[in-house]
Amino acid sequence: MPNVTMYCTAVCPYCTMAERLLLSKGVKDINKIRVDLDSSKMSEMIEKTGRRTVPQIYIGSTHVGGCDDLTALDRAGGLDPLLAA
Repeated sequence: MPNVTMYCTAVCPYCTMAERLLLSKGVKDINKIRVDLDSSKMSEMIEKTGRRTVPQIYIGSTHVGGCDDLTALDRAGGLDPLLAA
């Protein structure tokens, strides 16, 4: 299973929903980068993704996007193959 990285904050309900979906898919470890604790991580996230909202999720080197993007990917049948790669 590839590494999963999620830029997040402590109080974001979308971060929690995305984490729950990933855990339900068998992801055991999510590398959480808390942008609310370190402003340089927020800048890093914006530079890498071009987005200012959390969560921003990477599966391996693939930028999936946010919670809605992750959910849409799952509904389209694309999440399981990405996690199995």
